[in-house]
Amino acid sequence: MKLVGVKLGKGARVHYFQARDLELEKGDLVVVNTEKGITIGTVVSAPREERLRLFKRSFREVVRKATAEDVEAREKFREKEKDAFELCRRLIGELGLPMKLVGAEYLFNASKAIFYFTAERRVDFRELVRKLAANLKIRIEMRQIGVRDEAKMIGGVGCCGQALCCGTFLDDFEFVSIKMAKEQNLPLNPAKISGQCGRLMCCLSFEVDTYQELKKNLPKVGKRITTKYGEGKVIRQNLLLQTITLELNSGGVVTIKAEELGK
Repeated sequence: MKLVGVKLGKGARVHYFQARDLELEKGDLVVVNTEKGITIGTVVSAPREERLRLFKRSFREVVRKATAEDVEAREKFREKEKDAFELCRRLIGELGLPMKLVGAEYLFNASKAIFYFTAERRVDFRELVRKLAANLKIRIEMRQIGVRDEAKMIGGVGCCGQALCCGTFLDDFEFVSIKMAKEQNLPLNPAKISGQCGRLMCCLSFEVDTYQELKKNLPKVGKRITTKYGEGKVIRQNLLLQTITLELNSGGVVTIKAEELGK
């Protein structure tokens, strides 16, 4: 089975499709059949043979390489998406609905328009759907998403100065906890460990395994140990430098490397 990686829209996630006998290269535009319907994507990894038994699911097929007519149709739909977005935002304001519109998407075969929104509670948007359908003359789907998905769709720059991880290379959101920040000795200040979405930064999960491994070589803060410098209490760890700072019983403070602890 030949699988090809295709990136859809502005999202970072790469989806895989069966390439069949099509000759595809990186950068090609292709028409694919997704769970939402027919759409256009960009090939980001050339087709390669994969063993079907390695996967627990089936893969949809690439319909065809995109033609000039397909590309022209996609541009027309993008213009329609802008107009539909503005219309929906205006209607939300007129109806006083407690929701924030994030994006609008037309499926390539014009079977429906999908509106993505965030809300703190359940929203009765039936009247909104009726008005949208009457104005746009197309089937309407409202899809509520989370704040992390919103950040991924919109994009932006993180506190590190780089483009958001979720908008560049993350395929899926991983579990992130405050314990991961503690493991890395980071300040537990929400303003410093939260991303643009207001949730804990995804990057907290990137290196936590490394920090947990580095901690194995060092005594915990608060533990009393005996070294060649005398007995004292560990008051600080530097995991990356693999050192501890020891407050000696005899007075004074000393910094010791991990390899010196057994001596």
